[in-house]
Amino acid sequence: MRKNKFVLLIFGAFCLALVNFSCTNGSKSTVAEAEPTELSGEELVARGEYLVTIMGCNDCHSPKRVGANGPELIPELLLSGYPGDRPILDLATEMTQQGFATFYPDLTGSAGPWGMSFAANLTPDATGIGTWSEEQFKKAMKEGKFKGLDGTRPLLPPMPSENFKDIKDEDVSAIFAYLKSLTPVKNVVPAAIPPGEM
Repeated sequence: MRKNKFVLLIFGAFCLALVNFSCTNGSKSTVAEAEPTELSGEELVARGEYLVTIMGCNDCHSPKRVGANGPELIPELLLSGYPGDRPILDLATEMTQQGFATFYPDLTGSAGPWGMSFAANLTPDATGIGTWSEEQFKKAMKEGKFKGLDGTRPLLPPMPSENFKDIKDEDVSAIFAYLKSLTPVKNVVPAAIPPGEM
């Protein structure tokens, strides 16, 4: 009885090896490593839109209104930052002085130990990134430099600059291409307010 089981086991292993060999024709694996391809035009913009969406850029950079299911993006103000015509609230409270953060209801403005910060206008208007070079945008993303310029202050919370320091250049290019494809929104975002001036 044991001998029959052993023969069946050997026969099964042989059949499995034969099937494997015939499927691959005895050659090495045909799975090719995917080489990055350079995107251009619509593909680049689509990749940028995908990255902006999954990275949560709209969470802070897009004004929102309350809809049937809670906060929803305002399409015509997409990625235009903190509305410059909105009154600035006094968010200097005992909680912010103790290190807690306070946010505007649509998350485009916040306050904390760093002072008050307002989400930037990322549309291609001159009040946004309309005059920026891709190199400036890259420096803002990867180095956390205000307006992507050397000698400027760091980007303030809640911008997660540290998360983006290793972003691939091709992803920065895609995001920049997408932002440049948006409808420009004229919106001058207020300057950040230091902690002592809140």
